Amino acid sequence: MKLLLITLVLLGLAFAGIAIKIWAKKDGKFAGTCASQNPFLNKEGEACGMCGKMPEEMGDCAPKAS
Repeated sequence: MKLLLITLVLLGLAFAGIAIKIWAKKDGKFAGTCASQNPFLNKEGEACGMCGKMPEEMGDCAPKAS
């Protein structure tokens, strides 16, 4: 029971931290979420699946207009 309570408190703190970060950020957006900009995640140099940008095109990751 004690372990369950500790787990729930830690999960609550994690959710609260994320909520505060979203609330404090301008327009509620996370910066640098485009995986194509991370050389560790994109070793082949492919375009981002969400925004279509190549790794050398730094900037915000906005979804492609369809």
